[in-house]
Parts: sequence; structure tokens; C-alpha cells
Amino acid sequence: MPAPETAVAGAMLIALIGYAVLGGADFGAGVWDLFASGPRRARQRRIISDAIGPIWEANHVWLILVIVILFTGFPRAFAVIMTALHIPVTLMLIGIVLRGTSFVFRAYDSPNDRVQRRWGRVFAISSTLTPVMLGLIVGGISSGKIEVDDGVVTSGWFNAWIDLFALAVGGYTLTLFAFLAAVFLTVEALDEPAVQDDFRRRALAAAVVLGVCALLVGALSVERAPELQDELLQSWWSWPLQGATALVALGALAALVTRRFFLARTLAVGQVALILLGWGLALNPYLVVDDVTIAEAAAPEITLQLLLGGLGAGALVLFPSLYYLFRVFKGQRAFILFDRRGEHRAPSTNADD
Repeated sequence: MPAPETAVAGAMLIALIGYAVLGGADFGAGVWDLFASGPRRARQRRIISDAIGPIWEANHVWLILVIVILFTGFPRAFAVIMTALHIPVTLMLIGIVLRGTSFVFRAYDSPNDRVQRRWGRVFAISSTLTPVMLGLIVGGISSGKIEVDDGVVTSGWFNAWIDLFALAVGGYTLTLFAFLAAVFLTVEALDEPAVQDDFRRRALAAAVVLGVCALLVGALSVERAPELQDELLQSWWSWPLQGATALVALGALAALVTRRFFLARTLAVGQVALILLGWGLALNPYLVVDDVTIAEAAAPEITLQLLLGGLGAGALVLFPSLYYLFRVFKGQRAFILFDRRGEHRAPSTNADD
């Protein structure tokens, strides 16, 4: 049985994966709202709005869960991260607020084109910048550039995230969310083949850019995040996990090429989950490389035990509630993992393609 601090850290990683999959798809949809183009751009934006409208608020429960677990279970790590990275953290939170409010105002404000364009730009730009901030935070935590002396951050406010490695992770995060959203939107546009083709092409393009970003992050990590790189190359789990991630990524690409969109969605979710699982395992035993470990930052054992009990009780409410939410607003389609016969379509031949 894992130690309480390990179990709590694992629960935090699971919550982060949930946020990356569900919240990340929402942010990525905002990216495609920004880059909607062509004769079907209004239809593209309508499908994006319809896709995220009923569920975007609920998806942030995962981020709240991550913050609460970090604050309660690892207060020292929380203090270090929020001090060293308070600028990108603050910008990310501002982006989340701007994105949410602009999305609501666009839906309920005046239908005037000028007003709609204004709120649409705020929504799309904040959806694009916020994932970059999240990536900067992840890159800063992983780089080893946050220096702590007797619990006090001594590396300054900029050293950890104004860095090529952190910036590359920010770009990688944005591209990953954009890829995930485009795959999700191919399923949302199942009844509009022409728009589905638009999102399919964007998913394929994002997959190529994502591969380039992954290579860039890997190359920069050799010198700028050596502890993380060593774990990814030398641990017993590393190569099997990286092999599985590569297979799932190639499978998602093949499913898009062959127009098996439900399968592509399942594999894209698996790809995101495996990437974050690999990052979490490579980070272990640290919460902040390489000055704050899980064991050192952990709250007293009784606090961790109560936290685990609260998480278990909360899960009994959270997961059925989320299932009911998706079932009501998304229908059975939200839970289909693989394409059934006849569900993948041939390329559209509509005149407006």
C-alpha cells in the first residue's frame, strides 16, 4: 500500500490529467474559434460553442481539485510554486476568468456583429494564451531553476519561466490542447460532414506540429531540465511508457486518416493521459525539481489521511454527477469509444468544400 503522501500526489496527478483532457479540449476549442476561416467559419464557431457550452464550467472542477490537494497536502510546495511562478499563475487565472466571462457575454449580449466580434476575440485570445501559461508553470516546475533555501525561494520571480525550455513546454501544451480539441470537434460535427472535414484537417496539421514541439522540448531538456531527462531515459518504466505513447499517438493519427473519429478521440485522450503520466513519473520524488520532494513537502499524516478520505467520499459524488451531466447534454455519443460499422464517413463532396 503506498504511503499517504504518495497516494495524495497520485490523486493530484489524476486530477491534472482530468483537467488536461476536459479543460484542455475547451481551451483548444477556443484556439480553433480564433482561427476559424473559410466559407464555413460561422458554422465552425457555432459547433465550438455548442460543444463547450453545457460543460465548460464543470471542467474546471479538476483545476480546483489540483489546487486544493496541493494546498492541503503539500503546503510547502504550494508556497514555493505560488511564489516562484506567481506571474504565470496569475496570468493563467486571469485568462480563465476572461475566457469564461467573454464566452457568456458573447452568448447573451447584443447579437450585433461588432459586439459579437469583440467578445469572440477576448474568448479566443484568452483561450490561446492560458494554455501557454499552464505550460510555463509545468516547465518551471520541471526545469530545476527554482531554488529554495530554508523554505524561501531565492531564484527570483522570472528565472524559472523566462526560459527556452519553459517556453517550449508552453508551446507544446497549446499545441496538445489544440490537437485534442480538433479531434473532439470531429465527433461534435458528425452531422455536418463539410465542417467535420475542416476539423479533421486541423487535427492532422496539429498532430504534425505537436510532433515537432515534442522533439524541441526533448532536445532542450538535455541541458535545461537534465534531472527530468535522466528519469525519462534511465527509469525502468520509461521506454515502455514512451513506446505506448508513440503507438497511441500514431493510432490517433491513423484513425483520423481513415475517418474513424470516435476511435481517434479515444486514442487522443489516451495520448494526453500517457504524456502527463510520464511527466508525473519523471518528476517523482519531486514536486519542484530539485529542491522540494513529495516527502519533505507533505502535510502531517493525519491531514493526508483525512484528505484521502475526503477525496474518496467526493469521488462518489463527482463521477456520477459528471456522467449525468455529459449524458444529459452530450447523449450516448459522449461515451462511445470506437466507431461502429457505418459511423465513419467518406470525404464530403459538398460544393462548399
